[in-house]
Amino acid sequence: MTRVAIPKERRDQETRVAASPDTVKRFIKLGLDVIIERGAGAASAIPDSAYQQAGAALGNDESETLKDADIVLKVLRPLDEEIALMKRGAVLAAILAPGADPDLPGKYAAAGIAAFAMEFMPRISRAQSMDVLSSQSNLAGYKAVIDAAAAYGRAMPMMMTAAGSIAPARVMVLGVGVAGLQAIATARRLGAIVSATDVRPAVKEQVESLGGAFVMVESEETTQAETAGGYAKEMSEDYKKAQAALVAETLKKQDIAICTALIPGRPAPLLITEEMARSMKPGSIIVDLAVEAGGNCSLSKPGEVVDVDGVKILGYLNVPGLLASDASALYARNLFNFISPLIKPETGTLEIDWDDEIITGTALTRDGAVVHPSLT
Repeated sequence: MTRVAIPKERRDQETRVAASPDTVKRFIKLGLDVIIERGAGAASAIPDSAYQQAGAALGNDESETLKDADIVLKVLRPLDEEIALMKRGAVLAAILAPGADPDLPGKYAAAGIAAFAMEFMPRISRAQSMDVLSSQSNLAGYKAVIDAAAAYGRAMPMMMTAAGSIAPARVMVLGVGVAGLQAIATARRLGAIVSATDVRPAVKEQVESLGGAFVMVESEETTQAETAGGYAKEMSEDYKKAQAALVAETLKKQDIAICTALIPGRPAPLLITEEMARSMKPGSIIVDLAVEAGGNCSLSKPGEVVDVDGVKILGYLNVPGLLASDASALYARNLFNFISPLIKPETGTLEIDWDDEIITGTALTRDGAVVHPSLT
């Protein structure tokens, strides 16, 4: 019987888990055997008993869990010792971030593991339910606004009382992808006045539909500012200067800035300089969701809250992991939706179509070789 293994996450500050009781039931219904390492779901408020009730076996340690596993599901890329415990021919699916450790793909290949990077999922309609970046970014955009509201020393909505009125907070969202759109929606629900900026004109309608004002420098260049996958492209230096001037002028009037701009495979674009940050009013908040990719704000520091002349810059790590229960449930479903089409219904065995667009887009290694175009 094909065995699916879910070990504990061992990288620092990772609270998520790669399976939920719901996906365990679904895997078992497909005819698969599931084993979960004891305590794997503890940080996501999923007790071992919930996995057992769903039909999973419990592994006492990492070695017992990974032994003989045909499919290994993780949140983040494995450590070297985890790779050593996987059998040759095993399938590994996780957020592998090969750019963070260029040596790892070669290690997967040497170990005979077929490694799939979930963050490389193609942006096509039939892969939407497998898109881990979207599911996790949606939660990150929400949490960024909640964190900003908690750190902000004032109320978010307009309030009218007998003692006087309180003006609503002004929030600017920089980068209108999945995280940015959720940040706009959340800030609006909290009663803030919201504006947003992006290099892609196509997102203007989405911003306005959520009640936000769209701010951008329009030029001939912006007509081609979006990749086929829906991501923002790197812009020219002239455009960056013009956009920076507009952002700088707008930021002076804002109370909160939520930075979400990322470019796949590249460092995060710098959107808020030190001068811009210092131009904001004391008590203002900047949340940098891109801090792990270099940051959209020049003053943000990974895992820290920086105070610059009374402006607080939040650089929290693994923001989706701060909502571990929901993040795990969504991520686990993404993984199930990726793995389930690879299971042959009649036998419950793996049958991978290596020519499928989803497979070619995510596969890093196969048959002892590194195969992804971006790595070869």
